[in-house]
Amino acid sequence: MVTYVFLAAAALAVIFAILTVVPRNPMTNVLSLVVLFFAMAAIFAILGMDFLAAIQVIVYSGATLVLFLFVIMLLNIRKVEPFGSGRRWQAFIGTLVAAGIGAMILVIAGLLLPEHGAVLPGVAEVGTAIPIGRALLSTHLFAFEFITLLLVAAIVGAVYLGSRDDNDSG
Repeated sequence: MVTYVFLAAAALAVIFAILTVVPRNPMTNVLSLVVLFFAMAAIFAILGMDFLAAIQVIVYSGATLVLFLFVIMLLNIRKVEPFGSGRRWQAFIGTLVAAGIGAMILVIAGLLLPEHGAVLPGVAEVGTAIPIGRALLSTHLFAFEFITLLLVAAIVGAVYLGSRDDNDSG
């Protein structure tokens, strides 16, 4: 039974991941992303990662997607340009870079040893926030702080775009 639920959630995740990037309507993209995040939360819950499942629903499906919807409505985006509608060589190079990064991730994931799974070795608090907090504040501190700076830059950019006067042309 668990296998069937996992396969159904995985199929939903794949289908709605495709529906997140293919349609040209941004509202359809964001709503497809909501279903994708809930399918990912179901996969995390089935795998015994209760904390990640809760974070997936609370942070991503709740807060982040509300922010996406707010930005789409604030900027009044009605339709997204089709892929490659601008400069063809940029679309081609972007596709090559994305394919290269995806291939690199698959190769690295194939080289990982199964005994080093998602939980830190030797940690007794499996499924809790304790190993995640320890990793974030010790070995991954630089990445954690760098993401904080990126979020601040995104907020400054959003405030600038939101407060810009449309009548001001220069």
